[in-house]
Amino acid sequence: MRRREFIKVVAGSTVAWPFAARAQQTKVPTVGVLGVSTRSNWSQWMTAFVRRLSELGWTEGQTVAIEYRWADGRSERFGEIAADLVKLNVDVIVTVGSAVAAVEQATSTIPIVFAIAVDPVGTGLVASLARPGGNVTGLSTQTTELAGKRIEILREALPNVRRLAIIGNVSYNGPVREITEVQSAARTFDLDLNVLKIRRAEDIDPAFAGLKSGAQSLYVCPDALVNANHARINKIALARRLPTIHPFRDYLDTGGFLSYGANNEDLFRRAGEYVDKILRGTKPSDLPVEQPTKYELVINLKTAKALGLKVPPILLSRADDVIE
Repeated sequence: MRRREFIKVVAGSTVAWPFAARAQQTKVPTVGVLGVSTRSNWSQWMTAFVRRLSELGWTEGQTVAIEYRWADGRSERFGEIAADLVKLNVDVIVTVGSAVAAVEQATSTIPIVFAIAVDPVGTGLVASLARPGGNVTGLSTQTTELAGKRIEILREALPNVRRLAIIGNVSYNGPVREITEVQSAARTFDLDLNVLKIRRAEDIDPAFAGLKSGAQSLYVCPDALVNANHARINKIALARRLPTIHPFRDYLDTGGFLSYGANNEDLFRRAGEYVDKILRGTKPSDLPVEQPTKYELVINLKTAKALGLKVPPILLSRADDVIE
């Protein structure tokens, strides 16, 4: 090689190396989202999550990349999606409690943030709320602990209720624990309880077909399967003239009657704050699991009217939101 050409090559390399180094340094972090339900059912929640990230300096497509994957309520897909996100070498995985076990099987090092978990300590997701340990942390809805309160509200709305049905996915321990709590509350209020057990979407219609005659209301336990199919559950309940009580306000837009629980948009917004801290170097084990700061009572008067129900004025006055 001629001396002049050699000098050009060396000079070119000298210029290229700093650019390559800077390119590596400016690689944007990637957030993996394992959506256990459908894209449409999670759209409001993810909007709140992405907006909070933006407020904290993480703009999607610019300073952070987000890889979305949707299981459509099929728990058998959780492991496959988790493995896909791990293969992409994402920096943090955001999901909900029902999918955490599948993600943990795929990775013990990538931080996992659950935006919603029914009972993270009771279901074994974390060691304790204050010291979660491992690579998992997030937000608890404490849904199981609210079961008795929901029954109390339902009885206030429908004083003549004596026979209650409850539907839940018994293949996941969150709903199973909640069913147990509802059974305990039902005994306190002397209610006859009919448990509708489901494990997949195909079980919903047969479960309703096996409903005992005389049921007067339906308690709905949350999980990925129910989230993906809550519109269908509400439609069948309405056709059977069963007023429903749900854990989340989101389920009322498709004909639910009552809800009492945390605000999921707020929880996903706060999940953005966890992701921000992790991307800036905080370990998940150093981030305590937080609980909701507020529980909301929401009443759907459109559904009440369709079912011919009159909601007591005192209950309406306590509602945080009324759908008319």
